[in-house]
Amino acid sequence: MIYASGFEMFREVARRGSFTRAASALGVSGASVSRQVKSLEQKLGLVLFHRTTRTVALTEAGRHLADT
Repeated sequence: MIYASGFEMFREVARRGSFTRAASALGVSGASVSRQVKSLEQKLGLVLFHRTTRTVALTEAGRHLADT
């Protein structure tokens, strides 16, 4: 799978509800997770998360992708 790394990081953020907690679980930096997820979003042409300074929530497209 071409986007395996970004998809793995996306799934971890979706599972944990946080880029920071996902990064900790994966043993990488939060910036790395953010870059990989952003790259995946650009490649797919979708917004997967609603991001604010305090919360991360899946968009409808993100929920569909997380369920696959």
